[in-house]
Amino acid sequence: MNIAGILGIIVIAVAVWVIWSYNAFIRLVNRTDEAWADIDVQLKRRYDLIPNLIETVKGYAAHEKETLNQVTQARTEATQVHVDPSNITPAQIQAIAGAEAGLAQSLGKLLAIAENYPDLKANENFVELQRELTDTENKIQASRRFYNTNVRDLNTVVQSFPQNIIAGAFSFVNREFFELGEDEQDAKDPVKVKF
Repeated sequence: MNIAGILGIIVIAVAVWVIWSYNAFIRLVNRTDEAWADIDVQLKRRYDLIPNLIETVKGYAAHEKETLNQVTQARTEATQVHVDPSNITPAQIQAIAGAEAGLAQSLGKLLAIAENYPDLKANENFVELQRELTDTENKIQASRRFYNTNVRDLNTVVQSFPQNIIAGAFSFVNREFFELGEDEQDAKDPVKVKF
């Protein structure tokens, strides 16, 4: 085999490797975007449950207006935080984590009100809404873990040699993890309500 043939084989091998690496990056980016969309879906589900929960509590605890207003305000603030999954910054993660922490705190207060109202605790709508909210919280945590797993996989490939050459050439970058700060962590702990 002559030099031109050997060079041709090397060029073809490099081209195949570049194409394979590029496609691997695309798969990782798409999985990461999908994982963020899962978080977004669960957060929206939570936001949709909150007005029904407030209305149910309002009927039993009309004089708890301040707490009801806090939950409404926290929900409004949380729904106004928007994140572009393809360009997540630490500031965006911090903004959404802060909004979610505020919402979790106000929801905790709302659910604690039920302790003072035996009729509310026995209300079928309240019990069902609380069950759905708990289920949604679990799904949010699972979605966040799935997102962080995909971010880890993408970041590992972006940083690994020789894939980092392809990442740099095609502008694939590290993504931010959805992590909670220490202050937000306390607010994200599951709300404990005893019946």
